[in-house]
Amino acid sequence: MPRAVTVEPTVALAGRVALPPDKSVSHRAAILAALAEGESELVGFSDAADPRATLACLRALGVEVREEAGSLLVRGVGPRGFRVPEGPLDCGNAGTTMRLLAGVLAGQPFASVLTGDASLSRRPMDRIAEPLRLMGARVTLDDGHAPVQIEGGRLSGIEYRLPVASAQVKSCVLLAGLLAEGATTVVEPVPTRDHTERMLGLPVFDLGGERRIAVEGGMRVRPGLWVVPRDFSAAAFFLVAASVVENTTLELRQVGLNPTRAALLDVLRAMGARIDVANEREHAGEPLGDVRVYAPGGLVGVEVGGALIPSLIDELPVLAVAAACAEGRTTIRDAAELRHKETDRLAATAAFLRTMGAAVEEREDGLVIEGGRPLHGATVESAGDHRIAMAAAIAALAASSPTTIRDADCVAVSFPGFWEVLDGLAGGGIVSDEDDGPRTTDHGR
Repeated sequence: MPRAVTVEPTVALAGRVALPPDKSVSHRAAILAALAEGESELVGFSDAADPRATLACLRALGVEVREEAGSLLVRGVGPRGFRVPEGPLDCGNAGTTMRLLAGVLAGQPFASVLTGDASLSRRPMDRIAEPLRLMGARVTLDDGHAPVQIEGGRLSGIEYRLPVASAQVKSCVLLAGLLAEGATTVVEPVPTRDHTERMLGLPVFDLGGERRIAVEGGMRVRPGLWVVPRDFSAAAFFLVAASVVENTTLELRQVGLNPTRAALLDVLRAMGARIDVANEREHAGEPLGDVRVYAPGGLVGVEVGGALIPSLIDELPVLAVAAACAEGRTTIRDAAELRHKETDRLAATAAFLRTMGAAVEEREDGLVIEGGRPLHGATVESAGDHRIAMAAAIAALAASSPTTIRDADCVAVSFPGFWEVLDGLAGGGIVSDEDDGPRTTDHGR
């Protein structure tokens, strides 16, 4: 039975946050290491469920993966050395696994099937099927969703303009481009997270307000050392916690500060948060640094939308918590993509905040939050979504009474140990287990 946890309000948090490694970089490092010929070392690979699904799929494709002395060693098979899988490749809850591996499998001389859990099977996959078909692969879906059946083979390079801002679709096409004949170019009207092009060292051109990323078919992926930074999306929950809980100072080290991921820093600063970044450096093209955040003594509402949204799409649920604790109105727009995540995150965020007393208007593409209303404890639904569960936990810290979060174990998808870390920062006693009885509400779509 899924576990529920109860989170007590607190007036102080302090210490150094033990953040998990970045999921997005972990996925890509494993896939690129598999495409290389020879052994690569992955340091700080994520132990979350999603990247582990990528490893399981790679093993099923004949890639040797072993753990040694705290590192992950991947012996790549090269672009054409994958083995025919014995059955469907189970991606679990990981959309990144499914979409990125689809690009690799489209260029293989065999048929394969990518499946996932009930949540992943509701997420749109026609957005990857279209470009892969244009490149020459045969891709079959179930009414636009998984399972994804791919008959790979000879691919041709294309120029593809993304109809929706999606780093996963971009990466799928670029990975397929590695296996195609000729050049493949992805055109981004709106910039999205750029880990794939950074890690491959691809040329990127800004022309007419659009980004063009090009890859040459047959480009060799070299084996080597990948050091995974700490996950900014995980850091986001503690950045907001320190901004809404009095008497708080938190330190977050080795945080990934990729500018296509870290827009929340600027948004929180605009709201009045006190955030310092030190010891900035770069590894394998990825910037990182040490972040310290202090209780600011008051936040104000802001407007968030447009080109900023892809750079903080995963952080919007917890940003909504900051907005509920701020003075004035916060408007989040152009975020309809949140309706196609593990759950409908706009609906789920609005639901738990309303249950806790916040004034939230749900719109087709975003939320309007009238801040300043005191939050109170309640029993809220995570809808089985890790980011909703963790955002609700941060809201609970600033509430007037305890809050119970149902289906709390879903946090393991991205942040195993989240509840223990949160409890430790308050000196213990704010997180406790509860019996998770029958559900009365389901906000998943």
